[in-house]
Amino acid sequence: MRTSMYSSTFIFATKQFDDDFHRLDQTIAEMARAIPGYIGEETWENTNTGLISNVYYWESLESLQILMQHPKHIEAKATQSKWLAGYQVIISQVLRTYGDSKLAHPAAPASED
Repeated sequence: MRTSMYSSTFIFATKQFDDDFHRLDQTIAEMARAIPGYIGEETWENTNTGLISNVYYWESLESLQILMQHPKHIEAKATQSKWLAGYQVIISQVLRTYGDSKLAHPAAPASED
């Protein structure tokens, strides 16, 4: 059972993506997955608003900080207005997760209570 968990949620509205965006996005995703303390991720799209949400789960804020301080992440933040029509980031501490164990989810505890 995990003693702590954090999530970083990146919510954004898109403009037009190009090859540069896709390369940078793929690099950041691969980098995040390689950071010790990375737990998992998921992506959601709200078809009514067109907003997309990427949620990453982390064992610690220190793990998340490694991603945020990486030069490629800083590059993406500096150039985001080329591809995004607005964004919001939410950093949260996950207090508890539970379910019926029928859904595979990165934040699911090792054993359900």
